[in-house]
Amino acid sequence: MPSDLPFACECGAVSGTLTIGAEGDHVICHCTDCQNLVHYLGHARVLDAQGGTALYQTRCARMRLASGRDRLACVHLTDQPTLRWYAGCCRMPLFNSYANGKLPFITVQLAACDAAAHERLLGPPGGHLFLQDAVGDTSSLRKMRMGTLMSRFAVRAIKDIVSGDRRRAALFDPQTLEPIAPPHRLTAEERQALGSNGLNR
Repeated sequence: MPSDLPFACECGAVSGTLTIGAEGDHVICHCTDCQNLVHYLGHARVLDAQGGTALYQTRCARMRLASGRDRLACVHLTDQPTLRWYAGCCRMPLFNSYANGKLPFITVQLAACDAAAHERLLGPPGGHLFLQDAVGDTSSLRKMRMGTLMSRFAVRAIKDIVSGDRRRAALFDPQTLEPIAPPHRLTAEERQALGSNGLNR
């Protein structure tokens, strides 16, 4: 049976629930962009010892906002279409999505979720992504192939498009499928500042 996993930003202004069921992937991502994001937002403490970010990717309408819709902000770290969402109030990283709701998915930052609840509902991660970008010893970590995740993602995205669920996603306008907050694209200076921290490898 599906269960609800609560989430909230650090100050509690943005909160909601994520429905956990059979359609989702719990992964740890070590990619440079995920590491850059939390450094940009000032929340590098959410990274694990190998520079990994705990994520749960699922269908876009499985996330519901209870409060703080007006506090949401989003950023493009690069010229790629991935949109990174965070709480503008405390800069807590919250979600990843596509640039608009036409390609539906939601990836939730598990650092924003109740730790005991997500351990109980999700169990251990299914694998680790982008281990080539990790730090330290990764020999004990189980790698997940990106192709495996993408094949599961494709099935969920098709379901969201066919069912109309992409128009029930909390992060996008149901008519236009545009993001509910204006995206900020990092300037060359901001990218250079991240690079000076040794993250833009």
